[in-house]
Amino acid sequence: MRKFTGNTLLVATHNQGKLEEIGHLLEPLGIAVTSARDHGLPEPEETGTTFVENARIKAHAAAKATGMTALADDSGIAIDALDGQPGVYTADWAETPNGRDFVMAMTRAHEALEKIDAPFPRTACFCCTLVLAWPDGHDEVFPGVMEGKIVWPMRGDQGHGYDPIFQPKGHDLTFGEMDRWEKNRISHRADAFRKLVAALGR
Repeated sequence: MRKFTGNTLLVATHNQGKLEEIGHLLEPLGIAVTSARDHGLPEPEETGTTFVENARIKAHAAAKATGMTALADDSGIAIDALDGQPGVYTADWAETPNGRDFVMAMTRAHEALEKIDAPFPRTACFCCTLVLAWPDGHDEVFPGVMEGKIVWPMRGDQGHGYDPIFQPKGHDLTFGEMDRWEKNRISHRADAFRKLVAALGR
């Protein structure tokens, strides 16, 4: 496995919240972060059908454009009774002409489960795949998973996306009810980052 030896990592995102979260995780390692937005990079079209394919598209596009090592993630929720949907289309389910509406997306997920009378518990998992890409085309992949179940009605106003309907395994609160940093400590992204940090060997 190739080691990252630099001090600044390009995070292939335009999401300030995600940049802050990743920066917080890497700060103890002495690694500073900069974003795709900081470098004026466009967001590449995510044409993959898996999390790793989309993460690779973003990471390699950023690395190639800047000559820097780039980190990208692709994440989403996979609901077992819906054959893994929405999966890579997690954000697409929330798209409207006026921006993303995750209450609509969560309602769509619930209604889809009701329509097929899905048995309880309605198991699901949040998935995160990190890809660290170098300008020469090499990459390393770090997958993370958080298992849990879908609950209804929505609970909590913390977090983002589908957090209010996802109750992680072994916990009584939904991601939407959890403190942000507690969620970040146990999340699918944290699982992937633990693997990344171990690989960085610092």
